Amino acid sequence: MYKIIRFFLFKLAAETAHHLTLQWLQFLIKLPFVKSIFKFLYAVEDKKLERKVIGLTFKNPVGLAAGLDKNAECIDAFAALGFGFVEIGTVTPLAQPGNDKPRLFRIIQDEVIINRMGFNNEGMSVVKENILKSEIRNKKTKIIIGGNIGKNKITPNENATDDYVKCFHELYDVVDYFVVNVSSPNTPNLRALQEKEPLKQLLFTLQEINQQKIKPKPILLKIAPDLSKEQLDDIVEIVFETKLAGLVATNTTISRDNLSAEKSKIDSIGAGGLSGKPLTKKSTEIIQYIAQKSENKIPIIAVGGIMTAQDAIDKLNAGASLVQLYTGFIYEGPDLIKAINQQILAKN
Repeated sequence: MYKIIRFFLFKLAAETAHHLTLQWLQFLIKLPFVKSIFKFLYAVEDKKLERKVIGLTFKNPVGLAAGLDKNAECIDAFAALGFGFVEIGTVTPLAQPGNDKPRLFRIIQDEVIINRMGFNNEGMSVVKENILKSEIRNKKTKIIIGGNIGKNKITPNENATDDYVKCFHELYDVVDYFVVNVSSPNTPNLRALQEKEPLKQLLFTLQEINQQKIKPKPILLKIAPDLSKEQLDDIVEIVFETKLAGLVATNTTISRDNLSAEKSKIDSIGAGGLSGKPLTKKSTEIIQYIAQKSENKIPIIAVGGIMTAQDAIDKLNAGASLVQLYTGFIYEGPDLIKAINQQILAKN
């Protein structure tokens, strides 16, 4: 079924297809029986799939990565499709349009998406309202909602911490965990915040505010796949120093390695973060390195190049506790969620 839908979606420009899909999901999920149909077709319900990670109970270990439902418009639909958790965002304090279009591209032969969206979102207040309006939040079902937060493009790096703090306060009551995104390649100078000292300052500040709450929320850090081993060592050290709940590994890459598409086509697309199949091995290697370096003491949410159920299993075997889908979901649809959960059950 999804392969037929994908055939028509892939005839459209990538961003047009993206928005059309979200609009249809918002419409369909309100129709009688659609939620039940989605669950019947794709959801795998089994207590054996539950995972207790970062102090939370996930109904299954397969989540939707940030970037797809930036404004929390479709979390009810994604829950019905079988995801165990949904990460919204990246959210910034102020609404911003993002970078100039076109900014989202497919390389179908390589199962790749390249984006330079630039944290386009409606801003933290609108996102909060969207979550409050969702059936998930009102009915307090088991699905977990993560909030991926970032800084506005106009905010200089020396004031970046203020933006993360604003998002933390605004979304604190409506999300179950936070992800600090300093690893997107599409906001100018953002990745400079991954350097040791500015990153420590940002995370210490957030944790100080978090610990003042009656019930602190888990805070994780999303890292790039382009870090050196020395930088990964610094990340591990920082996680322990700041007492972070864990890591999300990895974001998109600026590398264009392992592509079969013609160089002229790749060059015509230009800058942006690459996700999909070429990232599979690199992301898994980073997860394995962090797990070994930390002696498996850092919970890891794996994302990056999960295109098959086996890719997810490989990441779990490498040391991840949970997995997230983005590009694999675009190419394979909700069947991939079901296949991963079924394979996890088969191996239990």
